[in-house]
Amino acid sequence: MRVLIFGNGYLGNKFHALLPDSVIDTANINDESAVRAAIERVKPDAILNCAAKTGKPNIDWCEDHKIETLDSNLRGPMTLLKVCQDMNQYLVQIGSGCIYQGDNGGKGWSEDDKPNFDGSYYSKVKGWMNEILRDYPVLQLRLRMPLDSEPGPRNFITKITNYKQVISVPNSITVIDDLVMAGTKLMEKRVTGIVNVVNPGAIDHEAILAMYKEIVDPNHTYRLITIEELAAYAKAPRSNCILSTAKLESLGIHLPEVHERVREVLYEYKRRLDAQPSK
Repeated sequence: MRVLIFGNGYLGNKFHALLPDSVIDTANINDESAVRAAIERVKPDAILNCAAKTGKPNIDWCEDHKIETLDSNLRGPMTLLKVCQDMNQYLVQIGSGCIYQGDNGGKGWSEDDKPNFDGSYYSKVKGWMNEILRDYPVLQLRLRMPLDSEPGPRNFITKITNYKQVISVPNSITVIDDLVMAGTKLMEKRVTGIVNVVNPGAIDHEAILAMYKEIVDPNHTYRLITIEELAAYAKAPRSNCILSTAKLESLGIHLPEVHERVREVLYEYKRRLDAQPSK
């Protein structure tokens, strides 16, 4: 399956590395003519949009860069949607679970549930995109807090261990290797609609850091703070939510439970850290 990937960042490069017949194109997804040219050149079976602004070092950036956020996270997907509809192309969009708060009474948020969180501008725009694309034959792969075994600034493991003060709230997690596997199967079946692609169960930040101390760095230190304390440091509230995996499983895709999977990832993360040249 030949996949044309837009977005040369963290997720785009992860998919590209794990999908042997994929091509990354660096065209501006707001440039309709450039998108059309890339599709005509590559002749893909699927188009995967990983291009988005998530902010550096975090989504607080989006509060001060609203136009750039809107341009990338809403206008861009709408341009891709128009081109793909015109050219009869299968579009796959990376979505986000950050449009929810809580665990929906213990059930987890399903693909049919309307967004209930727009406390940050990033979440607000993602929610708009989610609802607009819902009406079209597009596959939305909905993620939460993506992590993998390669140390790097966009990896949730690296992010959380760089913070000296952290909150600890149960959340869904997406392990990247599992995302690519699940996404590939869904694309091969040409599934459309929204699909939550998270590892089953929920895990809080303290549990991840406890495993990190056990497996990677026993000397790691941090301080737990409350959500109220975080508000003093953050420009915008954060989403903390748990997504249901029932639909993914109904499609025949069963991912490993989140605690066991994070532990496996951390062992490989440790191996890669140790293999890095000493500074």
